[in-house]
Amino acid sequence: MAGTRIQAAEHTVGEIFTDAYHFSIPRYQRPYAWTTEQAGEMFDDLLAASRAKDSLTEADPYFLGSIVLVKDEKEAHAAVIDGQQRLTTLTVLLSVLREYVSPRFAASLEGRIFQEGDPIKGTADQPRLRLRDQDQGFFEKYIQERSGNESLPSLVDVRPDSRTRLVENAVLLQNRLSELGVEECQRLVSFIDRHTYLVVVSTADFESAYRIFTVLNERGLDLTHTDILKSEIIGAIPAAEQEAYTNKWVQEENDLGRDDFGDLFSHIRMVYAKTKARESILKEFRASVLQKVPDGKRFVDDVLVPFSDAFEVVTRAGYAGGPDAKAINRLLGWLNQLGNTDWIPPAISAFSRPTADSASLLRFLTDLERLAGSMLVRRVDITRRIERYGRVLDWMENDRDLYSPESPLQLSAAEQDETLGKLDAEIYTVLRVRLYVLQRLDSALSDGGASYDDYPSISVEHVLPQNPTAGSGWTTAFTAQERAYWVHRLANLVLLSKRKNSQASNLEFEAKKTKYFEKTSWAPFVLTSQVAASDVWTPAVLEERQELLLKVLGDLWRLEPAAS
Repeated sequence: MAGTRIQAAEHTVGEIFTDAYHFSIPRYQRPYAWTTEQAGEMFDDLLAASRAKDSLTEADPYFLGSIVLVKDEKEAHAAVIDGQQRLTTLTVLLSVLREYVSPRFAASLEGRIFQEGDPIKGTADQPRLRLRDQDQGFFEKYIQERSGNESLPSLVDVRPDSRTRLVENAVLLQNRLSELGVEECQRLVSFIDRHTYLVVVSTADFESAYRIFTVLNERGLDLTHTDILKSEIIGAIPAAEQEAYTNKWVQEENDLGRDDFGDLFSHIRMVYAKTKARESILKEFRASVLQKVPDGKRFVDDVLVPFSDAFEVVTRAGYAGGPDAKAINRLLGWLNQLGNTDWIPPAISAFSRPTADSASLLRFLTDLERLAGSMLVRRVDITRRIERYGRVLDWMENDRDLYSPESPLQLSAAEQDETLGKLDAEIYTVLRVRLYVLQRLDSALSDGGASYDDYPSISVEHVLPQNPTAGSGWTTAFTAQERAYWVHRLANLVLLSKRKNSQASNLEFEAKKTKYFEKTSWAPFVLTSQVAASDVWTPAVLEERQELLLKVLGDLWRLEPAAS
């Protein structure tokens, strides 16, 4: 290994998707795993960067990260050790773009996706990126082959998860591109090809490549952005007062812990900038925050300390400031279960205000959780969530009425109707959404008094089984069409405080009630006890139950269906 040569260089995407590289994902690599959130974020960032300047000739370079390859410098074949997710998502994007550009652009894109065979060399057409053997056939048929793109929206029950992600991301990108004109799509293609860069690190043997990958991804205790900002901010304070302000800074860092303290600065940046970060946290924090609060003492006293205290309360549901404390902490608990932190900047902005009292905080959090829950149910992506919260922060800063119908904190009539529509659909199939919605629903049914903190594992179970045994009572009580319609909807789902028992899942209804839903097997969830109290489980029961549960959620989140 001592003589192994390591090469590292910046290359545009256009230089990478050429005959110089024939990428393959080794079979030992994990499957493709990027979700629509990550793919959507990459697309939004690329689109924003392509629009940043009036002309592409003036465009700033956009850095997409690094990839690590095992590659002999004399050969095109390159085994991807790190960078599979980016390369695959780029290929998906370039593939679907072919339908939204002119024929000439589409033909050029085809050359980025497939390497044209050479009859003199005896080579055939081949994809520039090959996934693991398990996924490549599907990837080539539906993503890389242009004819397969048309079938993507109609594909259902795709398995395994890696193929599901490919379809979901491709359909997401198709939807985003359909909102743009041909000229803008072509501008995006040119920006990606000529102005989007990857750092390609390559070496001829696996051991060296893996060592590079490990070094690039290790997290040591190097200086963080908060360490650098501390030096700059405290260093600008008069020497006689530096020790006192250093102690204040350290106290806040110790209270939160190093990781949370670093996250706090990102949230403070958002409060001031009100937009998604496009550059490094250091650069953006200096521009967004320190330009507005240049005095170090004022920053520590008026920004760092109140926001740090608010962050601790918000993330730990530790409010103790008034008669509504219990209700406030319950809402903070729900917000912390969302699976994202985009809601935190408006929350800490509200809690850091000297005039905030428990009544105003309760009202604000009620509507913030309503907005956040609706965006979760509607699968609003991270870019649009941040845009929405940025507008909320703008209204807060300008003391506008957050409770007027046009406020960004409130849901429009269309958003309310869409939320109800998503709740009425197959909620079980959306992993990140179903548990939050069902626990929120169960809590509402118990008048908000239910607690879920004592149960380390809460699962979602179907009453009507997903795959009932042939000849069972389930197959006579429900037609195949009725089973397909109801199986994944709210009315057919319950909560269990233990892992699901696959053998018990297909029991007949009476046996399932006594053996699977008996009180020794589940916590007193109202959703579950309601089912245990039911004599039969039929389409009519489900229809009535669905209407009831939707009304509970509609009342909880103040959702009005659109007038028919």
